[in-house]
Amino acid sequence: MNYMLLIYGDPSKEPSYGTPEFDEMMKGYFELNEKMKADGVLRGGEGLKGVETATSLRMRSGKVETMDGPFAETREHLGGYYIVNVSDLDAALRYAAMIPAAKYGTIEVRPLMDYNPMS
Repeated sequence: MNYMLLIYGDPSKEPSYGTPEFDEMMKGYFELNEKMKADGVLRGGEGLKGVETATSLRMRSGKVETMDGPFAETREHLGGYYIVNVSDLDAALRYAAMIPAAKYGTIEVRPLMDYNPMS
């Protein structure tokens, strides 16, 4: 089963770029990437640029509306994601707990819909 591990964090609580703490956090991500590859569960994942680069879109009365930034106002921002293929939720949660951002943010674990099941 495929799960998306959504990485949310408050940028004010993250280690600052260029500090030893930032380097240690990034080392944790690189090690997790290698572990998930070695375990054969990693299907994809990337970090996202900051919310200041986002554009949100919605349709209202048949017209497209766009606005700068994310739609929701919140301290925690979606910063990246992983897609893993594991046997069950418990396995997905074990990998989610290894994500360095879990120490200062929130990891949301959600199963992905399968619109193309194999026969």
